[in-house]
Amino acid sequence: MKTENRQKVLVIAAAAVVALYLGNMLVYEPLKNFYQKRAQEIKDLSLQVKKGRATLANEPATRSRWRQMSGNVLPDNSAVAEHKLISAINTWAQDSSVDVTGILPQWKNDTDDYKTLNCRIEVSGPMGPLSRFLYDVEAGPMALKVDSIELSARDSGGQLLTLGVQVSGLALVNTAANKLPN
Repeated sequence: MKTENRQKVLVIAAAAVVALYLGNMLVYEPLKNFYQKRAQEIKDLSLQVKKGRATLANEPATRSRWRQMSGNVLPDNSAVAEHKLISAINTWAQDSSVDVTGILPQWKNDTDDYKTLNCRIEVSGPMGPLSRFLYDVEAGPMALKVDSIELSARDSGGQLLTLGVQVSGLALVNTAANKLPN
């Protein structure tokens, strides 16, 4: 092969390599990255659709649970809510045979949608009835959350105990705004 032909072939080969490199950098890599991003978006959207379908399938159970939960909240009227809570505390104390030594309710306005009734309850009695009282508070249908518990002995033998319980009750302020849409 002549030198001129060899130079032409080398120039053409070098130009082809540069063209392939530029094609790879300017066309293939951006398209590959675009395809990978698009595939990830499709995967994420498919997962969202799957979760949405599961949510729709659970709609009756969710609505039923919401009706149950919103039916167990404290009334918006402060006096009625306090009366309802104190009546429930007295019933639980009577059922578990403990003595109520103190009830201190206090309202807290959290947002425009709800407020909480924080209540400090002190009861005394033996360990078994105190356990039953605490179980009744936690397992009752009322929307209460036990925030803290303190237990102390009232006698030297530890037979008579005092239980201090801090509970929070939920009251929905505007029940129309807190309903699930149809």
